[in-house]
Amino acid sequence: MNPMLLFGLVLLVGVGLIIVGLSWRRRPDAIGDRLSQFTERELTLEELELQQPFHERVLLPALRALLATMGRYGPRQSAERLRVNLQLAGNPGNITPAMFMGLRLLLSLILGALLIGLTSQLLPMTQAILYTAIGFILGYLLPGLWLRRQISGRKRAIRRAMPDALDLLCISVEAGLAFDLALQRVTQKWDDALSREFQRVLSDMRLGRTRREALKDLAQRTGVEDVQTFTAAVIQADQLGVSMANILRLQSDQMRIRRRQRAEALAQQAPVKMLFPMVFLIFPALFVVILGPAVPRLMRAFGG
Repeated sequence: MNPMLLFGLVLLVGVGLIIVGLSWRRRPDAIGDRLSQFTERELTLEELELQQPFHERVLLPALRALLATMGRYGPRQSAERLRVNLQLAGNPGNITPAMFMGLRLLLSLILGALLIGLTSQLLPMTQAILYTAIGFILGYLLPGLWLRRQISGRKRAIRRAMPDALDLLCISVEAGLAFDLALQRVTQKWDDALSREFQRVLSDMRLGRTRREALKDLAQRTGVEDVQTFTAAVIQADQLGVSMANILRLQSDQMRIRRRQRAEALAQQAPVKMLFPMVFLIFPALFVVILGPAVPRLMRAFGG
């Protein structure tokens, strides 16, 4: 027999066996899966925790404990206001007021130590102390600026999502759904700040709170005027027995009008906002192009 033909047959049989083995391994073992449900034990809490990544098991809890410990030495007068601001920001990272104060202190210490290490060898002592004080102040103020930015961004996102959510609520209620089921449809349709707040309203009502209390908490958590108007109208309609579909239709129309008015107001502010870049960036370049050729002549004329 030809050796090349024999080698080809062996290679073909080997490839076939490999393909069959791989396909056999990929087949679901139904009997084994059903038996594993009864034979395999459930994992303990310790084993479930060990399956998490290292930074989630060790680093993040240690950092949160450090920030909470440092936050105990911060000022206590603004704790309630800080709690409200964190609530308005959506509790990013589940930060508590004590942890936020600890973050301020830790960041101020890091920036202060970094600046004093860099400037003590390069600048005189008085300037080094000045830059170090600036680092402490910046480290204390930066988390507050970040929190204000989070609050404004969240309010802007809720304000933008409000008209579309009210349209879906109105359509769902007019189609025959109850108000709670209409809220659930909104939470299933989108995944944004407003839908998560609606989901929390539904969770509060499932836990036994009344619709009025849950909606009042919604208005306080968001701090958005449109949401406060919406919740007040729904509470009043619920108390007086007014048709919920009509109220939602009126609220939806008003939200559309307000969004158009806000867009027009921003369009009217655009020329004023464009004035500063034009004065400091565009006009100097124009002056250089227009008056540049005349500068040598003026210098020669006045120079002699």
